[in-house]
Amino acid sequence: MGQGRILVVEDDLDISKMLRIYFDSQGYEVLVATRGGDALEVCRRKLPNVVVLDIQLPDIDGYEVCRQLRSNTRTSYVPIIFLTQKDERSDKIAGLELGADDYITKPFDIEELKLRVEGAIRRSKREALTHPVTNLPAGKLIEEQLKAIIIDTDPWRLLYFGIRNVNAFREAVGPIHVNEVLIFLADVMRETVEARGTMNDFIGQASDNDFIIITKPDPAPHICRAIVERFNRESEVFYPFKMRDAGKISYQDIDGATRETDFMKLVVGVVSSEDGPYADIMQITEDAAENRRQNRGCP
Repeated sequence: MGQGRILVVEDDLDISKMLRIYFDSQGYEVLVATRGGDALEVCRRKLPNVVVLDIQLPDIDGYEVCRQLRSNTRTSYVPIIFLTQKDERSDKIAGLELGADDYITKPFDIEELKLRVEGAIRRSKREALTHPVTNLPAGKLIEEQLKAIIIDTDPWRLLYFGIRNVNAFREAVGPIHVNEVLIFLADVMRETVEARGTMNDFIGQASDNDFIIITKPDPAPHICRAIVERFNRESEVFYPFKMRDAGKISYQDIDGATRETDFMKLVVGVVSSEDGPYADIMQITEDAAENRRQNRGCP
């Protein structure tokens, strides 16, 4: 994604075009929506690092877009910068009360907006809110979700995914290709949860090889199997042709000896509210990790 992914929500085509061209030249991936409803749909399909959001939109206003993004588990943490038509204190307060991170008044200086976008993304990374490669929730956001399910009276399932043999793959082809695999898996998870899960299902990445999904009991088996089957089936495209033909990962270890191992495979450990009660989040993660080590598979 280069510098990051920006969603520009602006119905003025001249402004949206100008922002797309400018931020694209700065190394960002730029998505554009001209309506509030379209912006919400884009966020569900392709999560941005930051949203630049106009208040005046033709369907629902920017305040309602902000409110819906903040009330949805999967988009609640995405930084939002409001574009306001006039320099009125009430507009700024209304946006900040809804959870906006910043605002800038039209007409604006493009360089100032760039600095505000950079600052929003930098704060998010500094606070360990998102994984730097996939932009999935990380760190504090995962801790908050785990603390929430401890006291949740509704039943839940936690799916704890990991990629087996990913370190061998890294030694064989290098870290850049591993990042491509991580991005692919994150996209598979988002698409699967969008198609089979609920609006408040949570997807997070605790480390390069630790992904979690928190969902409800009914969709959990379908989500789990769909992700595992698709990853194990489609991840072969990331191997060089010679390695694919050989059917093995071949690499040299730190001593220069040639090693061979199986292709990457997605493994999963599952814990549920029925396995509790849990006293703290460490118990949840330890149980999930143990079940993953035993590769008990999808529920």
